[in-house]
Amino acid sequence: MTSTTASPDLYPALLTLRDTLRQAPLDLDVPDATAERRARTEMVDQLDDYVIPRVVQVDAPLLAVVGGSTGAGKSTLVNSLVGRPVSRAGVLRPTTRSPVLVHHPDDGHWFGPDRILPDLARTSAPSTDVGALHLVASPAMPAGLALLDAPDVDSVERANRTLATQLLAAADLWLFTTSAARYADQVPWGFLQTAAERSAAVAIVLDRTAPAAVAEIRAHLQQMLADHGLSDARLFAVPESPVDADGLLPREVVAEIRAWLGDIASDATARADIIQQTLSGALRQLAHRGAELADAVEEQERTTEQLRGDVIEAYAQAVTEVGRSTGDGTLLRGEVLARWQEFVGAGELTRKLELRVGRLRDWVLAAVRGREAPAAPVEQAVQHGLHTMLVEQAESAAERAEARWATSTAGRSLLAQAPRLGRASRGLGEQAEQAVRDWQAAIVDLVRKEGADKRSTARVLAYGINALGVALMVVVFVHTAGLTGGEAGVAGGTALLAQKVLEAVFGDQAVRLLAARAHADLVARSEVLLTAERDRFLTLLDAHAGAPGSAQLLRGAVQRLDAARQQATT
Repeated sequence: MTSTTASPDLYPALLTLRDTLRQAPLDLDVPDATAERRARTEMVDQLDDYVIPRVVQVDAPLLAVVGGSTGAGKSTLVNSLVGRPVSRAGVLRPTTRSPVLVHHPDDGHWFGPDRILPDLARTSAPSTDVGALHLVASPAMPAGLALLDAPDVDSVERANRTLATQLLAAADLWLFTTSAARYADQVPWGFLQTAAERSAAVAIVLDRTAPAAVAEIRAHLQQMLADHGLSDARLFAVPESPVDADGLLPREVVAEIRAWLGDIASDATARADIIQQTLSGALRQLAHRGAELADAVEEQERTTEQLRGDVIEAYAQAVTEVGRSTGDGTLLRGEVLARWQEFVGAGELTRKLELRVGRLRDWVLAAVRGREAPAAPVEQAVQHGLHTMLVEQAESAAERAEARWATSTAGRSLLAQAPRLGRASRGLGEQAEQAVRDWQAAIVDLVRKEGADKRSTARVLAYGINALGVALMVVVFVHTAGLTGGEAGVAGGTALLAQKVLEAVFGDQAVRLLAARAHADLVARSEVLLTAERDRFLTLLDAHAGAPGSAQLLRGAVQRLDAARQQATT
């Protein structure tokens, strides 16, 4: 058989695949995410526990893992094959202990902590720690072969089941043990189906079977093996027999299995063929499962972008609404309108538009003489109106984003981690208030700078800067509404008054530019505020999302492995 390890590209391809798998983002709770995470863990474990060590150490002893159902007699079989008790057999289930690896004394260096199953601590004494590997050197074991007694695949202890899966994935040869009472159970056949898909070398031991029933059950079991793609599996039968004082079966009932294992150990070609069969199957399955996992990562990326888009859209809508409502006259009503009317005495003006020019003249003269009406009530009303609008938009955007996320499994899982995400943040009120005050200060500064070079209006600016700032705020609130003359009633009339005052100072073109700049500044400050609110969602999402292109990286690593694998077998 051609050696799979012959390709110089195989080892680096395996390292790349392992590292890429470890980083593959599968944190979002999309459908099947739990199974996909489990598959990733299994693949990384198999690479670390078996594939990479075996590629590096192709001449290491063949490892036969003895696995199977609860009560199938695995430990008794291992002890009987070795000829002395090396693995504690228990009547009580589950038997919680370290897995036991029996090897020839000359082969001990092959099973150090830097070899197969590197995450299992090594121990030379029996232990109840399932995270340790109990190494037993026995001259009864032929050199070139080791037996590993694994926990029950259907143990009631989850740690035992997990370890059994890990150990079987690290086997060159599965020595799968079952009994007359358990041979048709579903869980063991799930493992055997995995072995078939991996093309692993498998031998079956039908243990603890009444001698009279061996032929019938063996025939049925042989047919089941064929149905599951394991027709080439070697099948042994060990009839129910009394054990001696050491708990060992009679030598004759395990003689066939011992002889078969001895032949494998003594035949380097046979041993290499089994190793290559299992290794090649593992590599082929890694490539297949890796491609499937790349599809899963791609689904994670699509879900991430969908969730991100939902949030961005929700808050972009809020920014758009701020821009609309701060320029279409919406804010020029209620308290803002009342305070503005008090400020300019506009009640009479809105009823008698023909008196506006005189009113404007009186107002400007009052400003020149230092007797302008206080602008603070208008500024406070504007501040309150803008603050309320910004908080409402932030609340609405959070509710929209939450509602969109709640339509998907991944979104609901994220929301469960941040129960208040669907509300504006607690400090938003103060932040919005500060943003409005900063904008109002910028308005006054804008007016001051615009009038700095206009000597004819120097005295007006000196005494009426705040009043002009308030007038500009009013104009901003209607600058996109198309309000002219008396067509819009009270709001339009009072806004026209503010516009005429500003035009008298700066000119009509300058007023249009000032209003556009002031409105753009308000929207920009609002966008900064709302973006910070939006980023609460995106920060949570980014903590569970991988780097863009992760699926492509994984697919590339799989293709690199597949190319190296095929090169090795041509």
